[in-house]
Amino acid sequence: MRRKSKAAGKVYTAPWEKAFATILTPLEEFIHRQTTSGILLMLFAVVALIIANTQLNESYHHILQTHFVIGFEGFQLSKTLHHWINDGLMALFFLVVGLELKRELLVGELANVKQASLPIIAAVGGMLMPALIYAAINPEGHTLDGWGIPMATDIAFALGALALLGNRIPQNLLMFLVALAIVDDLGAVVVIAVFYTETINLSALLTAGFTILILIGLNLGGVRRIMPYSLIGVILWIAMLKSGVHATLAGVLLAFTIPMKPKYDPKRFLTLVNESAAHIKSIFGQNDNIILNDALRSRVRALGQGVYKVQAPAQVLEHKLHLPSAYLIIPIFALANAGVPINWAEFGEVISHPVTVGIGAGLIFGKLIGIAGFTWLAVKFGVSSLPKGLNFNHIIGVAFMGGIGFTMSIFIAELGFAQYPSDLLMAKTGILFASLISGLIGFAWLYFKTIKPAKTEDTEQH
Repeated sequence: MRRKSKAAGKVYTAPWEKAFATILTPLEEFIHRQTTSGILLMLFAVVALIIANTQLNESYHHILQTHFVIGFEGFQLSKTLHHWINDGLMALFFLVVGLELKRELLVGELANVKQASLPIIAAVGGMLMPALIYAAINPEGHTLDGWGIPMATDIAFALGALALLGNRIPQNLLMFLVALAIVDDLGAVVVIAVFYTETINLSALLTAGFTILILIGLNLGGVRRIMPYSLIGVILWIAMLKSGVHATLAGVLLAFTIPMKPKYDPKRFLTLVNESAAHIKSIFGQNDNIILNDALRSRVRALGQGVYKVQAPAQVLEHKLHLPSAYLIIPIFALANAGVPINWAEFGEVISHPVTVGIGAGLIFGKLIGIAGFTWLAVKFGVSSLPKGLNFNHIIGVAFMGGIGFTMSIFIAELGFAQYPSDLLMAKTGILFASLISGLIGFAWLYFKTIKPAKTEDTEQH
């Protein structure tokens, strides 16, 4: 209930009241959190760069190389802090990625084949062309292993940059970028699983396969509680860690086994909600103070639990993990991996190194040619059509934004050049500068090539 303030004569709405009034679709909630995550990502990347280029650099690397042991005698996992972040925390990030992929494939932007065809084609082009450009510049030797680095698009960074343009950006363009980036993430997951696995521990891999079968059995058996999936998911992660296949992929595999459909009867649910509301109304008349009225508090809690349990487990988990993933895991990853020391005296040699050039050209030009070019071909030959309200200026702007490859690109670079620190440094330098250039060009292009909607009388009042 809204109340008027005696002092100001204004209507005051309590925070819990706003929670009932705030209705966001899963896509809107996703965009909002990814946008904020992108801004945090920028901030922590800058902090990491500052630390790496000051006297704190030695302490920074010393902390990252500190070993932490988890487990008990006879079964212990000993990893550096850097590895715990990249293999452990990022597994939760990949779990969120997997949940997003599943939602989009089943009920989201990628569920409708006709609607999904254009961002899928654009994403394929945006992965293929950067890889080809990199391979052309680094055709042989161990540097060829970096071909997967410029394939990735950082959705959080890209959406964060688009958010700065405000209402110049049509909602359809955001949806196009989200769909494109999610397909891009799927491609990156496949690339990591197939091409960045060096040795295989067969027994550990069989254990992982067995846990996946158990997870599928829980799904088919109608288990809708998240806890059993979480516990078995930990076993899956350990098995993947020991198998040689990158442990973070356990997150994606776990996500695809968590049920997307709730077990409930819509009519029965509506009846129960109405009955609960009627009980709350009658109990409220006895004492409107919820702290003193135990019956009222119990009914409100039961209603909340019922509303919570009626949702699909996958959507509940995605909602729960979005916050720590966007606001904690990704910023920590940036802080641990974006600390690139820049030697300005040798900067010319660094930016002219084949790895740096290959990644820079792949992200800046490969993404532009791949996303915009494949989109143009798809529309030209009638395979698909542009979403309503969009033109090729929008697509070109998004193609430049696709060159922001921060999180996943750095992640792949850590895998591809794990044994070559100097090349890893070149790769990270290329990623950072190419992402910055792509983001700035994309921002400028969309700013000057799009028109800000005129303010209407209605929007001015709000």
